[in-house]
Amino acid sequence: RIRKITPADRIEDRMVSTIAGTGSATQFDDPSGVAVDSRGNVYVADTGNNRIRKIAPTGVVSTIAGTNTAGHVDDTGTDARFNSPNGVAVDSRGNVYVADSENNRIRKITPAGVVSTIAGTGSMAQFNQPRGVAVDSSGNIYVADFNNHRIRKVEYKVP
Repeated sequence: RIRKITPADRIEDRMVSTIAGTGSATQFDDPSGVAVDSRGNVYVADTGNNRIRKIAPTGVVSTIAGTNTAGHVDDTGTDARFNSPNGVAVDSRGNVYVADSENNRIRKITPAGVVSTIAGTGSMAQFNQPRGVAVDSSGNIYVADFNNHRIRKVEYKVP
């Protein structure tokens, strides 16, 4: 389940509510990373299902990329494949960045649903189970490179 905690000054006044994951069509398997865009959409790395899900402000859950089948395929929407995606981040243009852990890659999903590999294939940028990802306002991507015990910076300019 994906849960939301409302802010409050006192911890006793905070409210926790489930926003997704209770119906059979919206079940998650080991959800790991969560990011929220400026429109209130919540993006979730559904790690055990090898897909990236979006929860709209209305509560509607959709799959924006990947399926239950693990793999590494750059394609569009559910024709793309991930292998244990962990971290997600979203930039101001609506691009979603994914730490694709078992593929040792950083992937990008455009607002149109096109998935591409943007880091992890070159000899200088080999990751070992990236788990977390963040993006700054300049387009730089920060990666928690779990088994290399490092935080890595990818200088990436969105075309």
